[in-house]
Amino acid sequence: MTSQKFITIKVILFIFIILLIDQIVKIYIKTHFYIGQSVPIFSWFKISFVENPGMAFGLKLGGGEIGKIILTLFRIVAVAILAIFIRNLIKSGARSGFILTIALVLVGAAGNIIDSMFYGVLFNQSTESQIAQFLPPSGGYAPFLQGYVVDMLYFPIFHFPAWVPIFGGALFFSPVFNIADSVITIAIFLIIFFFLKDLNKSLEKKK
Repeated sequence: MTSQKFITIKVILFIFIILLIDQIVKIYIKTHFYIGQSVPIFSWFKISFVENPGMAFGLKLGGGEIGKIILTLFRIVAVAILAIFIRNLIKSGARSGFILTIALVLVGAAGNIIDSMFYGVLFNQSTESQIAQFLPPSGGYAPFLQGYVVDMLYFPIFHFPAWVPIFGGALFFSPVFNIADSVITIAIFLIIFFFLKDLNKSLEKKK
């Protein structure tokens, strides 16, 4: 087996495993939790089920249904571009660590794409009094491409003291996010601290 084939298989397995973990966790939360339900794990970490109709970490894109469709299509295009970029990195003999880091970005985008594309069709609405069902007889809660992203990781680490200007009493980190969001964040930090030269080199070659 050539080195290119080996790293290609390695990247595919890497993407598949993380994507599978992301979806297993999301589906479990979706089919076992009421919307807004929170289970404390530690004082600084909770499993809290929320649904995000917009971007990562609860950010939103305006425009209603049209905005949601545009965002999902943008994610699909981004994943396609990342896949081509990873293929070119493998062909050029880039470091495997850098390739896997870029693969993390692809996994994060793809994980949330799956939610947006299919969850609205496959599940009914999650509410404070209803746990969603898979393939409910009444049908899904939203059309294709308009599903909500499932978030569950919540880290209320600490509140700023009341005397702190502007942030007094505010929670240090309030967003609820998921594994897909996490791996994108991890990838960004890895690129900044370990693979910035690799990124610049790969972009220069592309030019």
